[in-house]
Amino acid sequence: MALSAILRLENVTLKFSQMTAPAVDGVTLALVPGDLLGLVGPSGCGKTTLLRIIAGFESPQTGTVEIAGQLVAGNNQWVPPEQRHIGMVFQDYALFPHLSVAENIAFGLRFAKARERQKRVTDFLALVRLTGLENRYPHELSGGQQQRVALARALAAQPQLLLFDEPLSNLDVQVRHRLREEVLEILKAKKISGIFVTHDQQEALAIADQVAVMRQGSLEQVGTPEEIYRHPASRFVGEFVSQANFLPARRKGHLWETEIGCFAFQNQDSKDSKDLIHPCEDKGDLMIREEDIILQPDQDASVAIETRRFLGREYRYCLRTPSGKKLYARTPTAIVLPIGTRVRLSVVGQALRFFPHG
Repeated sequence: MALSAILRLENVTLKFSQMTAPAVDGVTLALVPGDLLGLVGPSGCGKTTLLRIIAGFESPQTGTVEIAGQLVAGNNQWVPPEQRHIGMVFQDYALFPHLSVAENIAFGLRFAKARERQKRVTDFLALVRLTGLENRYPHELSGGQQQRVALARALAAQPQLLLFDEPLSNLDVQVRHRLREEVLEILKAKKISGIFVTHDQQEALAIADQVAVMRQGSLEQVGTPEEIYRHPASRFVGEFVSQANFLPARRKGHLWETEIGCFAFQNQDSKDSKDLIHPCEDKGDLMIREEDIILQPDQDASVAIETRRFLGREYRYCLRTPSGKKLYARTPTAIVLPIGTRVRLSVVGQALRFFPHG
């Protein structure tokens, strides 16, 4: 039996001015209970505005918003933010500077009995690993600790849905990685659904059950992290999520001809590559992910290594094609090629993807 959606958006649109394009444009989306949705896209694409619509800080002009089966916006219905049973964790933490850690966590529990309020504060201090710091004030905490307080405050109110607006972007890399794993562990243990807005594509792929890619107010693609990465629905998604290479290509029989050679491939969406080629799709771009390029030294090759960067577990090579175009390849550190080396390129298995020129 399929689970009812904890969140359902139908054709949600919000336009701030008649002179501008919609900030959110016809968004339809459903979130399964217990799942975490990673919402990604370039700056200005509408991610935070969509989050504010769900939270009730903005009202859509068209469409409907349902939370746990209750209509909270649309069809002449409006439920204010404080009655939507959701929690929100902000980028800047939004803690009350004059309240202690314990008082911040207890803020949303003003109507609970004193004993119950104290128990919940104690429980959530332990959950976010801040026991012993309850009497400190926000300015006495590190950024990671402040974000834990913000999370505990949101969780203490026992929300049906948690909204995260780039909550880790102000933290250094090591703290970010550690805290995002802790957040994910807590949400899964509590079986709380969440939407995690981030500008970090890799972060979304790492923690989300579903990823939604936004572009100019619309959803470009929604799917599992694997689907989004391996089967991008558009060149925009492929370029934004995987930072892939794109090579102009022309059809030549059953091959695609590029300046670095000819490639035969079967797209992941079909059992027969011939089914993928529309008669008019003779020109387009081949998408080649950096990690799928195989480099083989060849002094007669037309491609040369321009730079090599050490990234710890791998090298990232910048390659220059005869036309002057730059391509990027990642290899294990066991493969060390000097700058200036000429290389022949091949591609792993069926890793190519073709996007016709529109």
